[in-house]
Amino acid sequence: MIKVGDTLPSATLQEYSEVEGEGCSIGPNAVDVAKASAGKTIALFALPGAFTPTCSAKHVPGYVQHFDDFKAAGVDEIWCVSVNDAFVMGAWARDQKTGTKVRMLADGSADFAKATGLTLDLTGRGMGLRSNRYSMLVKDGKVATLNVEGPGKFEVSDADTLLAQARG
Repeated sequence: MIKVGDTLPSATLQEYSEVEGEGCSIGPNAVDVAKASAGKTIALFALPGAFTPTCSAKHVPGYVQHFDDFKAAGVDEIWCVSVNDAFVMGAWARDQKTGTKVRMLADGSADFAKATGLTLDLTGRGMGLRSNRYSMLVKDGKVATLNVEGPGKFEVSDADTLLAQARG
């Protein structure tokens, strides 16, 4: 499992864009994790799935709500990573009104989740292999803090906890 001090795994996530700009076309665009995190401080949180109850009611809204606080604490970007396709993450971004506050990044084949060692097997619930719920503060591609939730919990990966760590 990834730990504090480790470099984020080499992976490509997908991000759905509804407008063209800055080299991005409409539709899914590849996001190279190493390049996208280089030289930045990122509040990254991951969760089992888009449109799921806890993720939609608590996890994403907390990060959207505290966007300005994260910026004030020196965070350049907020990333939400989930094992869904880019189209689902794009629809969820619209539903959650994330705008430019939270980058909704798709890990469609769970490659990033597998590489971090933070997978959650929800096959018994018809959801297949997913990401565990966690948050981390990433500085220049390296994990500075890591908060991994226990099974079925939402206690340490919330926006308030990661914000306190970012303010450090």
